[in-house]
Amino acid sequence: MKLTVMLFGLLIASAPSFASPFPKGDAKVGKSLHDKSCVSCHVSMVGGDGSALYSRQERKVKNAQQLQARIRGCNTNAGANWFPEEENHAGAYLNNAYYHFK
Repeated sequence: MKLTVMLFGLLIASAPSFASPFPKGDAKVGKSLHDKSCVSCHVSMVGGDGSALYSRQERKVKNAQQLQARIRGCNTNAGANWFPEEENHAGAYLNNAYYHFK
């Protein structure tokens, strides 16, 4: 009984990791896609390494749905030709690295 209660408690404690807005995304793959297809454009927009686009005070993306929409728009505009699963990988990377949406 104690083991069951302990396992249930661990499952509940780890629930936020299952509630990720990009549950099928692989952040490691997403970083590679991002670095290949996004960085040069973002550098031209904001300078530096381009990450200021994500961390600026007045950023336009306020939730996971807006992040997904922004990724789709950039995918189209930049001609990256990512498949939806690749967009999810990029979303997982950006969420883990910058946004931290639940």
